[in-house]
Amino acid sequence: MHIHINQDTKQFHLTNGKVSYIFHVMKNGQLGHLYYGKALRNRNNFSHLQTYDVPTAASCHLYADDPAFSLETVRQEFPVYGSSDFREPALLLSKPDQNFIPDFRYETHRLLEGKPLLEGLPATYVDCPEDAMTLIVVLKDTGLDAELTLTYTIFADLPVITRNAALTNHGRNQLTIDRLMSASIDFPDKDFHMVHLAGTWSRERHVKVRDLEAGIQSISSIRGASSHHHNPFLALKRMDATEHHGEVYGFNFVYSSNFLMQVEVDHYENTRLTAGIHPFGFQWNLQAGESFQSPEVVMVYSEEGLNGMSQAFHRLYQRNLIPKKWRTDTRPILINNWEATYFDFDEEKLVNIAKSARELGIELFVLDDGWFGKRNNDTTSLGDWHVDLNKLPNGIESLAKKINETGMKFGLWFEPEMISPVSDLFEEHPDWAVGIEGQPRTLGRNQLVLDFSRREIVDYIFGKMSEIIEQTGLSYIKWDMNRNITEAFSSKLAQDRQGEFFHRYILGVYDLYKRLTTRFSDVLFESCAGGGGRFDPGMMYYAPQAWASDDTDAVERLKIQYGTSFAYPIYSIGSHVSAVPNHQTLRTTPLSTRANTAYFGTFGYELDPLKMTDEERDEIKKQVAFYKRQRALIRDGVFYRLLDPFESNVTAWMVVSEDKSEALIGYYKVLATPNGPKHQTLKLCGLNEEFVYTVNGRTYYGDELMQVGLILPTEFNGVNSLFAERGGDFQSLVFHLKRMMD
Repeated sequence: MHIHINQDTKQFHLTNGKVSYIFHVMKNGQLGHLYYGKALRNRNNFSHLQTYDVPTAASCHLYADDPAFSLETVRQEFPVYGSSDFREPALLLSKPDQNFIPDFRYETHRLLEGKPLLEGLPATYVDCPEDAMTLIVVLKDTGLDAELTLTYTIFADLPVITRNAALTNHGRNQLTIDRLMSASIDFPDKDFHMVHLAGTWSRERHVKVRDLEAGIQSISSIRGASSHHHNPFLALKRMDATEHHGEVYGFNFVYSSNFLMQVEVDHYENTRLTAGIHPFGFQWNLQAGESFQSPEVVMVYSEEGLNGMSQAFHRLYQRNLIPKKWRTDTRPILINNWEATYFDFDEEKLVNIAKSARELGIELFVLDDGWFGKRNNDTTSLGDWHVDLNKLPNGIESLAKKINETGMKFGLWFEPEMISPVSDLFEEHPDWAVGIEGQPRTLGRNQLVLDFSRREIVDYIFGKMSEIIEQTGLSYIKWDMNRNITEAFSSKLAQDRQGEFFHRYILGVYDLYKRLTTRFSDVLFESCAGGGGRFDPGMMYYAPQAWASDDTDAVERLKIQYGTSFAYPIYSIGSHVSAVPNHQTLRTTPLSTRANTAYFGTFGYELDPLKMTDEERDEIKKQVAFYKRQRALIRDGVFYRLLDPFESNVTAWMVVSEDKSEALIGYYKVLATPNGPKHQTLKLCGLNEEFVYTVNGRTYYGDELMQVGLILPTEFNGVNSLFAERGGDFQSLVFHLKRMMD
C-alpha cells in the first residue's frame, strides 16, 4: 500500500497492487484526473495520461497561448462551475454580498497513516494504522478566503478507495454552499453499462442495467431517506463484463438521506460520475470560521466482474463499517410476533408464542408494534413510549422477565422518529412535528415526523428509549421508519437555513443511534424503514443488519436479496420465514423453500408457532439446527451469485469459506417447466480446483464442480415419476459442500 507523491510534477498515485488512482495539479492550479482502474506500476511521470485537444470554435479556453487547455475537455478531479466547463460541477457556491467565480487552487497536502473519523457522520474505519493510508489535499480560493479539503483513503488489501470533501469559510462574511458533492470522477469514454438498484415498497433493490448515452442519467432521492426507490449504489461495468469477468467500478454513498448519483456523458463521449448530497432543496450557510463536512463515498474497482465488486464491498463493510462487536459475535435466530398477532395480543399470548418458539430452538423473541400508548391500530400513540397496561397489565418488565425465563432473549420494536397526531406527545408539543404549524401536513401511515434537527427532541427520545432498555434488559431493537418527509420545515430554523433541514435531520438520527449504541453496546440494532427504505451503509455503521423488505414471500425475496447483495453483505440482510398464504402476495410456497431462501441472510421467523402442525414444527426444528451449524460460514464466507433471477426462472448463489474447505449453495426454480434438459448441473465458483469435496454422498474435485458443475437431483418431466427427486413450482435445494480430508 503506497501513496506516491511526485513533488516536481505534482502528481499523486494511490495504489496497493489491486487498484491505482492518479491525479495531478494542472497548470491553472486546479486538480486534474489522470487514471482510475487496475493497478499500475509507479513511475516518475504520468503526464502523458492527460491529453489536451484543441476544442471547437464554440469552445472556450483559459490561456490565449494554449488553446488546447480547456476545462471543457480536460478530465478534472473536483470541478467547480464558472470557467469554461459546462458539465455539472461538484461544487457550487454563492455569497449574498459578493459576485465571484470560484477558483480553488492547490495549496498543500499531507499524509496520514490509518483513516480519520468523520465528525457526526458514519464512515468506514480501520482498527490499525497500517490497515489504510490517507491523503488530504487542501485547495484554497484566496478571493473567497475559503478552503476546500479533499480526503482520499486507500485500504491495504482491498481494491477500495474512499473519498469525502469539506469546505471551510475563513472569511469574515457568510458563504453559502448550494452544491457540495463527495466525489467526482471523469472517465475518458462512455463504454459502460450503468447498473443500479431500483424498486418500491415490497420490491426493493431490483437490478437495472442501461447503456450510457449522451446526456445525464441519474438515481436519487429527495424523500429524506435513501428510499425504497433508488439505493445509493451505482456501478459502471464495461460492456463485456459479467458476474465473473471484466472491469466494474462500484460506488456506494455512506449516507441515509437525500442523495444524487449522476452520470453525465458529454459531447466528446467523456463520462463524469458525481455522488453526494442531493443539491435539490439543499443550501448550507457557512459563517466565518465554520466548516461543512460531506459524507463518504466508497469506490470499488473490480477486474473480476460484478461478483468481485460485491465481494470487496462485503469484506469492507464486514470488517470496516459495522460495529466491531457484531463482526464476530453470533447473532440470534429470532421470531417476530407481527404476522402472528398484529396489534391483537396480551402477555399470555406472547409468552406462549415465546415458549413454543424456544422449543424449536429459536433464541430471540421480538415484540413488534402495538405495545405502547393506546396503540390498537396505526392511527395513534407514536411518541408515547410507555407501555400499554391494558395489553400488558404487569408492565413491560414483567413480560421481558417471563420471556427471559423461557430461555429466550427479548427484543422490541420502536419507531422513534415519528409522532402520531393522536398522541399525548403531539398534544403537548405540536411544534415538534415537521411542517409549518397551522398549515396542512401530509400524513403517511397516519403519522407525522418528529423534527430530529432539534437537539431537545433527540434528547427526549434518547431518554425514553434508554429507560425502556434499562427496564427490560433488551437484547435487540428493531428501529423502524415508516414514512418519508413532506412539508420539510423546522420551526426552530431561520428562514434562510431551511435548506439545511434534511441534513440536520439525518445528523439527529445518527446522533441518537450513536448515543444508544455507545451506551448499550450489547444491544443488537436492526434498522428498518417500512422494510428496505433505508438500507444503506450509513445505517449499517450503527445497525449491522437491516430488514430487507416487508415482502417476506420467498419468490419475491429471491430478486430482493440478489439485488441487495450487489453492495451489501448477505449477513446484513434481515430474512425470515413467514406464514402462508404470504401476507404480501397471497402466494403459498413450501416451508422448505421459505427457509432455503431465508438461510442466506440473518435468519428468523414471522409466524405463529402455536398454529403449526407437528410435522411443521419438526421441520422448523431441523431448519433452526441447520442454520446454527452454518451461520458462521454465512457470516464470514465469500458470496457468489451464480444464476440471475432477473434473466431466468432459476436463481442460484453460494457462500464459500475463506479457506475454500466448505460451501453452502442455494438453488431455486420458481415455476415448473415440462420436459427440461435431461442432465442438469450447476456450475460453482470460488472452490479450490485440487480439493476433493463431498456432497449428498457423491465426491467431486473442485475443478469438476466449477467446469462441469454440481449434478442436480432428477427433475420430474411428466413421465418419470418413479425416478424424479424434485418437481413442481417453487422448488429449492440447499447443498452443503465439504472438503474430504486425506
